[in-house]
Amino acid sequence: MIQAIGLTSTPRAELPPAVDDVSFEAHAGRVTVLLGAPGAGKTTALGLMLELQRGRGVTYFRGRPLHRIPHPAREVGVLLGDVPGHPARTVRGHLRMLCAAAGVPGRRADEVLEAVGLVSLRDERLGILSRGMDRRLGLACALLPDPHTLVLDDPARGLSARENRWLYGVLRAHADQGGTVLCTTADPKEAARVADRVVTLDRGRLVADQDAADFARTRLRPRVAVRSPHAARMSALLTQEARAAQRSVEVVRESGNRLCVYGSTCAEVGETAFRNGIVVHQLADEVADMGPGAGAAGRAADDGAGPAPGTEPTAGESTPSTPSTPSTPSASTPSVPSDPRTPSPATRTPLHATADPLHLPATAPRPFPATAPQPSPSTAPQGRRPEVPAGPGTPVAAPDEDRKAPEESTDEDARPPGPRPRRAGDGSRGRRALGAEGELPPPITVRPAPRPLRPLRYEIRRATGIRTGFLVGAGVLVVSALTAVLLARVGHTPQPRLLAAWPAELPLPPAALGAGLLGALAFGDEFRHPALAADRGTVPRRLGLLTAKLLVASVTAVVLAVLTVGCDAELLYLLYGPEVVRVPADWLRLGAGWLGLVTGCACAGVLAAGVFRSTTAGLAVVVAVPLLVVPLVRKAMEGLPARTPRSREDVPLRWPLAGEQHLEAVLRLVAQPVGSALALSLAALLCAYLLTNLRSRVR
Repeated sequence: MIQAIGLTSTPRAELPPAVDDVSFEAHAGRVTVLLGAPGAGKTTALGLMLELQRGRGVTYFRGRPLHRIPHPAREVGVLLGDVPGHPARTVRGHLRMLCAAAGVPGRRADEVLEAVGLVSLRDERLGILSRGMDRRLGLACALLPDPHTLVLDDPARGLSARENRWLYGVLRAHADQGGTVLCTTADPKEAARVADRVVTLDRGRLVADQDAADFARTRLRPRVAVRSPHAARMSALLTQEARAAQRSVEVVRESGNRLCVYGSTCAEVGETAFRNGIVVHQLADEVADMGPGAGAAGRAADDGAGPAPGTEPTAGESTPSTPSTPSTPSASTPSVPSDPRTPSPATRTPLHATADPLHLPATAPRPFPATAPQPSPSTAPQGRRPEVPAGPGTPVAAPDEDRKAPEESTDEDARPPGPRPRRAGDGSRGRRALGAEGELPPPITVRPAPRPLRPLRYEIRRATGIRTGFLVGAGVLVVSALTAVLLARVGHTPQPRLLAAWPAELPLPPAALGAGLLGALAFGDEFRHPALAADRGTVPRRLGLLTAKLLVASVTAVVLAVLTVGCDAELLYLLYGPEVVRVPADWLRLGAGWLGLVTGCACAGVLAAGVFRSTTAGLAVVVAVPLLVVPLVRKAMEGLPARTPRSREDVPLRWPLAGEQHLEAVLRLVAQPVGSALALSLAALLCAYLLTNLRSRVR
């Protein structure tokens, strides 16, 4: 289950907090809907629960806050929007990449594809998926680690009716298996149709926490919509007939020639219009939304904290809303001696609770699943009275027909230590108690993004899942081969530069530039298409992920360097004979320098893109090393005094396998201006990366 206690966002400037002291519970085996208009604070509340935003409060997932759970993805599946994947990646490749990040076997991707109905689209690119298919893929990503809890932000936004039914069917099946489902929506009819419990937010405050049956009774009202050019006459006739028959019927005049009739049916209204010869342009059953304040009066009466009669509500409290402007004739019973043309909210007679239930065919609440938690006598609310209607015309249940709210169960999860969460409906009482004690909820800090559980496997699947790396490598080989042929034709080019296709006019050879670009793409794509940030809010910068990216980039650079020299040598041999491609005497030193240059450029691209969060910035740093850093290093080395090299007899310690010779060769490479500049750049970028990672953790 989920227990959210005292969620309060950090206010900005003079504005009030987007979420203010919100507490509720979402039980296992039930679908809980967080309802509110756009801007009510639903997304902010989810961000506070998932520790993606700063604020105050605490949220327990089966008794533990999210930052205390070793692998949060295996406990909470999150869907906060569209799938942030590379548009050129396939559906199956994207899921297999996330399998490596979550530490689950790769076959799990095929299982969730079958569960969400995407088996036929497994080889399609993410960029061509429709909104419905993208939402199916997002749900598959959330279900991938087999979590117990699902948290979804407006999952049905933009979906068709068919996709909507499918989505909530999957959520219902997850809840029936004992899981916890929490989702948001702005449609009260949808909430009443799919939820077991509805939590209503208005302007960042909790205004109602009800079972679906109570929510449908207090928030939604059946009505008949009528459009007629003789709306005033029609209203008077309906009011007169209702008074004569002693029926509770309310007629509300809306804008233009539209009437809303509460407490009647289309058949009755149509017969009245037919008998009196009134033309009707529209006659349809509707369900009216009473607004987020419906049921607030009953909750205040429960707590004994409601405003006194005749007083104005204080700031921050919700007031009941009416379906429209009550300035038109309304029916009244004989026990109410008032003028029907001047109705008063205090004297209106509401629709009885014994009205025909068929008026709500599409929004009738679903029964609880068979596997829902059984009521626990120790946790059942005692003495809870039925809610009192909030607005005029709100249904009122007779004493013998009151529905008792389903009792909540805590047999599955023990209540965690700390402040006890408030029960549904005691929001005002909890706020007063909080202020009396002078205690504030604990602060919420942004949860650090954990690294992938299998970073090397994740990086290999990320790099090989799209064609960008292969296209860059092929482009490098073609450009390098053409450059080598042109240099050989012109002549006067040393053989090492000829094989590397490195003209003196270019700062770097094509192979080094390509390796730097591939390294920059390793982290640049993470920020451009943050597949790992779907439920974390930011791209992880852990050392395990960095090590995996450096290793994969280095191996790719070595392969690219060897292929470049091999292709250039083969092409030159075919065109100009064996004299051009003779192996030089110091080939080992030249080969080590060549591999070091290409590998260093790749690592510089990885680190720079990780620091500056951009592929372009990573490639710019790679190019800046020979253009800016190398001249500075040469200028600094010119002022140093020359030292006499030491002979081998002066070395006090001899290494096995002539290790001192290899060390001397490496030091000579580093002592070169290009090697020194590259080593200094890598050291500076690594320090900047570590400082950035440390700064994000401190925050």
